[in-house]
Amino acid sequence: MLLLISCVAGSLVNMPLFQMRASTDVRPDRPPVAMPWLQRSPQPFNGRTVVAINLGGAIIPVAFSLYLLATQPLPLAPVVLAVAGQSAVCYLFSRPIPGMGIAMPVLVAPITAAVLAVMLGGEHSAPLAYIAGTLGVLIGADLLRVNNIRELGVPVASIGGAGTFDGVFITGIVAVLLA
Repeated sequence: MLLLISCVAGSLVNMPLFQMRASTDVRPDRPPVAMPWLQRSPQPFNGRTVVAINLGGAIIPVAFSLYLLATQPLPLAPVVLAVAGQSAVCYLFSRPIPGMGIAMPVLVAPITAAVLAVMLGGEHSAPLAYIAGTLGVLIGADLLRVNNIRELGVPVASIGGAGTFDGVFITGIVAVLLA
């Protein structure tokens, strides 16, 4: 429960890493939100994108994955294979969407992580599902797509930070439930 609350609260925190030159502003017009106090005000776009890392969507899941690796009797080979397989699937299914971010079908990553964990993890499939799911999404859909950030035309791009229900968050929780 502490992990869940930490990820949700941490999803509000983006820590800037670096800036890169980007294409023109291509943010789509969005329909008005039913509750305007929940809508973020748009940030000005000056032709540069700040690349940040999200506390709840990247740092906390990576820290928890490292904790699981240190405390669970998981052989290294299945972990590496599961993370590599998950990263490849996430890279293949993720797409940059101008004005929005990197998107991927919601259930592809959790189902892939659960299947890989059950095939490779045996009785330790639940921790392997979380590790492969979270690290695989971060590597395949976020880190391997950093060069695509230039095409997005947004003022801020966050690694692991598409809001509370980011792919990393959903994948970690759902993959463990499926495994």
